[in-house]
Amino acid sequence: MPWREVKKITKNLFVNEQIRAREVLVIDANGDRLGVMPLAEALETARHKKLDLVNVAPQSRPPVCRLMDFGKYKYEQSKKEREARKKQKVITVKEVKMRPKIEQHDFDVKARNSRRFLESGDKVKVTVMFRGRELAHPEIAYGLCRQLAEVLDDCAVIERKARLEGRNMTMFLSPKV
Repeated sequence: MPWREVKKITKNLFVNEQIRAREVLVIDANGDRLGVMPLAEALETARHKKLDLVNVAPQSRPPVCRLMDFGKYKYEQSKKEREARKKQKVITVKEVKMRPKIEQHDFDVKARNSRRFLESGDKVKVTVMFRGRELAHPEIAYGLCRQLAEVLDDCAVIERKARLEGRNMTMFLSPKV
């Protein structure tokens, strides 16, 4: 690949003519130290070997520069980033809404759905919604949250305890690891 002048800085890496140092420590493509040399001589060595001079450690004295094919290096870095993104699991928060006067069967359905969400790796936000004078008895909602946590204690851990926020009581559950 012919030697070329690369204008773009990628993640704070300076390439070829972008390097602003008088002397640099040069490392060749195999990892062998070529020693400290003036920048002009290092650039000439890079041109001769048809590679780019990349400043890999600008904060050191003298700055460390490596002879490499910068296009190939950028491609490999982007490939590694794509692989890392593929392996990353996006955790979503699923919400389960209940009322203080929920019937037992409905509660069981909510518990079953919560278990399914937790087993698939998602967090669960449990919301107990109050209407009218129901707000005078928050202990009923605390009891519901506690009951749900007990039902799911084999697959969930309480991330945030039940807390009254306006006309809603919320609790967060996250999956056990």
